[in-house]
Amino acid sequence: MKDVPVNRLEELSQFVHSLVQKPNKSAILREKILSYSGIFNDLDDEDYNDLPDQIKKTRESMFNDFN
Repeated sequence: MKDVPVNRLEELSQFVHSLVQKPNKSAILREKILSYSGIFNDLDDEDYNDLPDQIKKTRESMFNDFN
């Protein structure tokens, strides 16, 4: 880099940055989803198994309020 003329440093910088792979949207989404892994570890089996029913009841009650 010491041999690069000063007036070409910005161009070189842009070129180097173009080579860096940017994360795509699916990789970002995957990272967000994985950040929730393990959040139910402290629930006992009974509560964990009851969770889908409770979520369904909560959703139904939320949307029934709009009718």
